[in-house]
Amino acid sequence: MQIGPHILRNNVFVAPMAGVTDRPFRQLCKQLGAGYAVSEMAASNPRLWATEKSARRTDHEGEMEPKAVQIAGADPQDLADCAKFNVDRGAQIIDINMGCPVKKVCNSWCGSALLQNESLVEKILHAVVNAVDVPVTLKFRTGWNRENKNALTIARIAEQAGIQMLTLHGRTRADGYKGDAEYETIAAVKASVGIPVVANGDITSPEKARFVLDQTGADAVMIGRAAQGRPWICREIDHFLRTGTLLPAPYVDEVRTLMDEHLRAHYAFYGEFLGVRTARKHIGWYVKDLEGGEAFRQQMNLLESTDAQLLAVDQFFESQWKFGERLQYRLSESSESGLIDVIKPTATAA
Repeated sequence: MQIGPHILRNNVFVAPMAGVTDRPFRQLCKQLGAGYAVSEMAASNPRLWATEKSARRTDHEGEMEPKAVQIAGADPQDLADCAKFNVDRGAQIIDINMGCPVKKVCNSWCGSALLQNESLVEKILHAVVNAVDVPVTLKFRTGWNRENKNALTIARIAEQAGIQMLTLHGRTRADGYKGDAEYETIAAVKASVGIPVVANGDITSPEKARFVLDQTGADAVMIGRAAQGRPWICREIDHFLRTGTLLPAPYVDEVRTLMDEHLRAHYAFYGEFLGVRTARKHIGWYVKDLEGGEAFRQQMNLLESTDAQLLAVDQFFESQWKFGERLQYRLSESSESGLIDVIKPTATAA
């Protein structure tokens, strides 16, 4: 798998997620098997570039290459300038967001709202591609709603504009994250273009990743919410795609160490005050579906210092030893794991 001059080690990618895929999390996912990870979306509005939040979102210091930044906006020139700004700061790949379904983004005619205006999409893609000398990629959805699915048209426009990779989420903007992703449109897009296509949406297990690749013919899969709290899903999927065998659950001690390293990197990135607060969601995801996880999460959310948080997390994972040397997730999670989705018909969004 290759994006421009960048040869990726595998075809298991981590999706850009606002408030999640900061530098510490991207680096962790790459260490745990992801072949590629994209930053949180950076606003194209130049008035926001100097803010602390924007600076953090585009901070790639020490990150494993290639360094990819996702940009969002609706003005072609602003997006072109934003792309140049980020390339000057070390970005090696620019990804354009036309997939975010969140209201506050779409209300500004950004994200997946752009899919309603194909001529503007074309202007934006040409402006950004012509502004930088690094590969430009596009992440988008199947359409604005199920009555207006135009992914094939967008894909054609993108390829003609010089976009070097497409990532397609198998839902429309109106779907949000409800229901099941559909993969027929991704398969159709893959068959219609000559550039790499990445399948995204509901890829929650190694088996589901194999199923989606087989169904779509896509070149890679992109993992989103399934990586929250379980970044090792990247190596599990990569291993399964290469060998056809499943890795066992990680050792308690390994996750205990990973959590400690992740939290310390998180605190160093955000500082004490913000770090302890933004770490809470990550910790909650790590302990979800583990015995005692919900009670622990509620108690942990009351802690106000990084030292207290580190100690509490360490003690929680120490307590997991009584259930075995490997993490023991509650069986009730199986309906969310993607295993059931593998054997039922793919949902359609026609």
